[in-house]
Parts: sequence; structure tokens; C-alpha cells
Amino acid sequence: MRSFHINSFGGPDSLIIKESEIPKPGRGEVLVRVRASSLNFRDLPIFAGQYQPTVQIGRVPLSDGAGEIEAIGEGVNRFRVGDKVVNSFFPNWFGGTLNTPPDQWVVHHDGWLTEYKVVNAEILVAMPSHMSFEEGATLSCAAVTAWSALAGVRAGDVVLTQGTGGVSLFAVQLAVALGARVISTTSSHDKAQTLRRLGAHAVIDYSTTPEWGDVVRDLTNGRGVDRVVEVGGPSTLPQSMKASAVGGEISIVGILAGYEGGVDFMTMFMSRVGFRAVTVGSRRDLEDMCRAMEKHDIRPVIDSVHAFDDAKAAIAHYGARNSIGKVVIQH
Repeated sequence: MRSFHINSFGGPDSLIIKESEIPKPGRGEVLVRVRASSLNFRDLPIFAGQYQPTVQIGRVPLSDGAGEIEAIGEGVNRFRVGDKVVNSFFPNWFGGTLNTPPDQWVVHHDGWLTEYKVVNAEILVAMPSHMSFEEGATLSCAAVTAWSALAGVRAGDVVLTQGTGGVSLFAVQLAVALGARVISTTSSHDKAQTLRRLGAHAVIDYSTTPEWGDVVRDLTNGRGVDRVVEVGGPSTLPQSMKASAVGGEISIVGILAGYEGGVDFMTMFMSRVGFRAVTVGSRRDLEDMCRAMEKHDIRPVIDSVHAFDDAKAAIAHYGARNSIGKVVIQH
């Protein structure tokens, strides 16, 4: 079997391929023939050596994978040989409240940019039956994050999403499936067309309308939105608060727009908006989301699919930040 390993920090060129024997599953474990993996924003600081917690040299990268069970260890009842599976983002968070920092792929355990992988059967979930391996490999991080950010959204609610990153595109699709009305922001005509195709009811160009919070208010007859999937960070948060209804909630997902910017405390307090930090989700969240996607025939937006041997090119393509949808590596 072949696996990519981080040989040094600085970018995709630091990756090397190593060959090793295919491992055998022990008690409670399964051997997965990994068929696809995908990239997430967290992978860029990992390759650059800027991720916290610290990543060790030699780790296999990537947190999202999909494959099929090739062998089963003693005591495994969750799966059979041939089952198609995806992995949970956190190997040891199965459900309930997250009270302590969980383990992470690449940080505490080797990731999924490999041809075979032995894992505890408990970290796996059945892949949605209508998806290909390439589609299934996009779910573990971005899709579950979107699902968690929308927790509690009901039919008739209004949801605001930002941009066309992986989390935001999944959030549009899932919010529409939940019966919500979606308002999205973006910066280009082509991206706006993608958002409308996925079900967004209105799209605002934030590059020409920097005060887009006011436009959101107008689109909701002055009421504001019930939920914001906040991926920008400090520079977009003021507009998100302006766009929110009294009693609404802002799910804080990321800082894609950078660390600069600030929010006045009294503005936050007087907004009467709830703020909730989202940390991807548990195995139970992944299971619930997969069932919803299967029921509503939701398919991930995929920008491009690259061969395993072209993994470095895939990472460079994703790092250019010009993709719309997930960048996938086919194993």
C-alpha cells in the first residue's frame, strides 16, 4: 500500500509517498480500502506548519475519506465486508456534549491520504447509498459543520450564508431541505448562479454592497434572519449582527476573511442575538446528516477530482482558493 506523508512544512511539495505492508485489523477494528479523500481549509495551515495543535512530521494528511470495508477484526458487528463507509471527523466523539478537546486526524492519528487504513469500527458511518465514493469523501468536515451550524432551524426560518466555501454550499443545500428560506452573499456572478441553483432565494454581492446587513433587513421586511452561518470572522460579524433578527442566532464557524476587524461589546449585547461556536460535529451528527442527505437526494458540489498520484497538484489547486465546491482525490 502507498500513503502520502508530511516530510516537512511549507506546502504540498513537502509530501512524500511511502510504501508499507497492508495492515491487519485487530479486535474491534476494520480494514478500509480508501477510495477517495477531500481537502478542507484546515489542511492549508497544516501543510504550512501553522496549525494548532502542532502536527508532527511524518503524519498522513487529510481528515475526510470514503471507502469500503475489506476485512473485519474480532468482535465487530457494525459492518460487513463490502460496506461503503465514511469516517467521523473526530475519532473519539460519538455523540452528546463536547466537554473536552477530542482527538483529531493528522494531529493525533494519521489521516486519510492513503490506500488502506485500519481504524476502530466505531468511528465509521454508512455512506449515503446514492453517493459515489468521491461524493462521500466530502462529508466528514464541511458538511457536518454546516449541519451543526443549522441545528434547530425549522421550516419557515430564514438562514443567511456567506460565500461559496464548502461549509457554505452545504449549508444552503441543507437549509433548503429543512424548509428554510436562504439568503446568501458572494462576490461574483458565476458564484451567485451556483448559489441560486442550490436553492438560495436571494444572493447579495458583498463586493459592491459592503453594507449587506441592511439589504438582508430589506429582504426580510425589516425583521432579519433567524440563523447566520458565519464563516468570515471579525470583519463580517458586524454585518451578520445587523442582518439578524432579535432572538436570532449566529453560528460561528470560521475566520475565512482573516483576523482583522472587531466588534463593540455593547453592539453585541444590544443586538439580542445568540452566538454559538461550532466545532464540526460528532458521529451521531454525521449519521443524522447522512440520513437527511439520502432522504432529500442531496449531492455535494465537487469542483474537481484528481488522481492519487496527482495529490500534490490537487492541494495546490485548492490552495489557490479559486475552486467552487470540494476538491477530491481519487484513490
